[in-house]
Amino acid sequence: MMFSLSFFSPVSSSLSSSCRLQGQFLLNGIHKDGDVVLGGLFEVHYSSVFPELSFTSEPQQPRCQGFDILGFRHAQTMAFAIDEINRNSNLLPNVTLGYSLYDNCATLGVGFRASLSLASGREEQFLLDETCLGSPPVLGIVGDSYSTYTIAISSVLGLYKVPIVSYFATCSCLSDRQRFPSFFRTIPSDSFQVRAMLQILKRFGWTWAGLLVSDDDYGLHAARSFQTDLAQSGGGCLAYSEVLPWGNDPTEFRRIVDVMRKSTARVVIVFAHQGYMLNLMEEVIKQNVTGLQWMASEAWTAAAVLQTPRLMPYLGGTLGIAIRRGEIPGLRDFLLRIRPDNDANSSYGNSMVRQFWEYTFQCRFAPPPAGWVNAGGALCTGQEDLGNVETGFLDESDLRIEYNVYKAVYALAYALDDMLQCVPGRGPFSGHSCASLQRLEPWQLVYYLEKVNFSTAFGDQVSFDENGDALPIYDVMNWLWLPDGSTTVQSVGVVKKSASTGEELMLDEDRIFWNFKSKKPPQSVCSNSCPPGTRMARKKGEPVCCFDCIPCSEGKISNETGSMECNSCPEDFWSSPRRDHCVPKRMEFLSYHEPLGICLTTASLLGTLICSIVLGIFTYHRSTPMVRANNSELSFLLLLSLKLCFLCSLLFIGRPKLWTCQLRHAAFGISFVLCVSCILVKTMVVLAVFKASKPGGGANLKWFGAVQQRGTVLALTSIQAAICTAWLVSSSPAPHKNTQYHNDKIVYECVVGSTIGFAVLLGYIGLLAILSFLLAFLARNLPDNFNEAKLITFSMLIFCAVWVAFIPAYVNSPGKYADAVEVFAILASSFGLLVALFGPKCYIILLRPERNTKKAIMGRGTTKT
Repeated sequence: MMFSLSFFSPVSSSLSSSCRLQGQFLLNGIHKDGDVVLGGLFEVHYSSVFPELSFTSEPQQPRCQGFDILGFRHAQTMAFAIDEINRNSNLLPNVTLGYSLYDNCATLGVGFRASLSLASGREEQFLLDETCLGSPPVLGIVGDSYSTYTIAISSVLGLYKVPIVSYFATCSCLSDRQRFPSFFRTIPSDSFQVRAMLQILKRFGWTWAGLLVSDDDYGLHAARSFQTDLAQSGGGCLAYSEVLPWGNDPTEFRRIVDVMRKSTARVVIVFAHQGYMLNLMEEVIKQNVTGLQWMASEAWTAAAVLQTPRLMPYLGGTLGIAIRRGEIPGLRDFLLRIRPDNDANSSYGNSMVRQFWEYTFQCRFAPPPAGWVNAGGALCTGQEDLGNVETGFLDESDLRIEYNVYKAVYALAYALDDMLQCVPGRGPFSGHSCASLQRLEPWQLVYYLEKVNFSTAFGDQVSFDENGDALPIYDVMNWLWLPDGSTTVQSVGVVKKSASTGEELMLDEDRIFWNFKSKKPPQSVCSNSCPPGTRMARKKGEPVCCFDCIPCSEGKISNETGSMECNSCPEDFWSSPRRDHCVPKRMEFLSYHEPLGICLTTASLLGTLICSIVLGIFTYHRSTPMVRANNSELSFLLLLSLKLCFLCSLLFIGRPKLWTCQLRHAAFGISFVLCVSCILVKTMVVLAVFKASKPGGGANLKWFGAVQQRGTVLALTSIQAAICTAWLVSSSPAPHKNTQYHNDKIVYECVVGSTIGFAVLLGYIGLLAILSFLLAFLARNLPDNFNEAKLITFSMLIFCAVWVAFIPAYVNSPGKYADAVEVFAILASSFGLLVALFGPKCYIILLRPERNTKKAIMGRGTTKT
């Protein structure tokens, strides 16, 4: 800034003030006068050579080398846009635009000198009115192409609020409105380019990639933005991140390519200009590093210098982000009209056009401009025909940077047009004033640039957000390697941002050329995604993309690929064998379809059948002494109760329901009390008959008649019925899904409800059984011919033994096995009673009928030895 201020000095007069330039930079440029002048900075040469500084000789200007024909076309596009605006009666009527276009020679020092020249003007002296106000030499600047150069220029010219509209500077740092208040651009910021690349990585599942950036503001800011956005998105990791050095540093490039070769990442992302890529690819060829999927930033996506047969085996299939392609009608005709002598206002004898002419036709003008290197060869006439030369200069098929230049010029024009249409008294400035062309200040045009909004003939909308960034849109390009060895860069998609849909990526994947044998997208992951049924466990000391796949534990699942955690199944569900989905827990209960249930059911039905057979035998032989002895009515009632005992065991088999849970224990309790009551009464009758056989004992029989026997059985059974009723009313048994026994299945069981009620029920049965056993035990030594006390004693011994063993077995048996134990106890005790009490009688009735007589039973039919 100090340099620019000291570049001119004020000279006073009585009427006015003036500033006189103390010197001029010798710069390569093209100029055209107008009412309003716009400045432009373009790369027309690839490099420059600065002379050695000396205090003894005159200062010399840098010498530019390597003519960039596309950079010259960018400059001519600005000239065309201004010419088109001047011919448009609807835009800036009565105002003629001029331009000053300078070559930055791809050098910061030259570009900075050019920007100061634009800000200071080309006139050696210009007048200021008495208030020191006047129009600036240029109203706005289109440029620069490099982010680093733009940062430097904007840092200085931004102090004076000179509007700068760049067509190729993408560094996200330029969106900082505090540092660059007057900067705008028609190319999207790198922050959007980074997000566009992240969307492509996500689209193809590339979670493991390498990042290479240039050692300048463009690359370093892109790297910082990429790493930040990648971490926030969680969509992948960087296998390596390297900075490509300035110039040709073989040692450093060898190290970087060695890292690429050893890495497992198959995708390489590069934010750098083509100069860095050329040096990098030389080392890639030396080490023959193939099988990589390259992703190019917009800086080298369309670089023709890289699309050579020598490099395509390595770079074929590259996916790149490219500036939006547009159409500019009339540009080709304008370019065809260029002549070295068309513009008398060009610097140094129209040097920029002359250099283009010498480069295109391989001729030279005599004498050559001082300080510039020409092509040599024959002399140029200036009348050569551009239409007869095969050159990319006239190719309109891929206008990208040119389209941005075109939009930048129109943005300045529309902002100026809006400013000139301001109605005095309704203006946006102090006191509702308007800006005037004669007293225009740069910051006033900045205000209108922030409000500009128009659409191009190609249909793209142009406006700027609060940071000076245009609506972002990119084309996705693919380097197609044709069979004949030639290369073409084709558009395979677009990524854009809109207010309605946000950021959107659209790809035509069928058109993409993949430079692999499989002709499919490569796999680039540190670790393959964990399949369903597993979770990711990060490897210690490695990025999050490197992990092991751990199977989910029992009861947990992951039903998505790449799950971080396994989720627990709901209470009634369990994990499948593959742990990828929850399945209903297997319901366990004593079923009729399983072997144990079938065996118990068969035994129950067999017992019921045997009881029916015995009942039939007794009914058929009901008039015989064996049946009639000791109250045949009790025998029939006992057989009926045993049949009920066998049948009640079926209630313990099958899916538990409320009514089966309530009925099973009640039926079991009442049936067994009825059975044991009959046995107890039988025992009491035996004792009473024996005592009645003694002298004076006949009176005892009156208390054990048929009515009394039936009444006793009914009374004892009624007590059990009352216990069951109270139990069912107070705390009824009910079905219950028990998940405590097993994790992977539900035990469907009947809970007893009230443990006390169940204990009282069993206790009452046990009391009657013990009482029957004691009475039968006391009558065991009575004469055999008079009683069946021994049979009752043996049967009750079996009964008590079964139920004593039942209690610990029942308590320690989980789930359906508790029901099986109870059913087994019922069947075992029932079979014991049936066999012990009725087996001998049926044996006599069926096999020893001679003993089924009154004499044999009374003992008078046999002779004692």
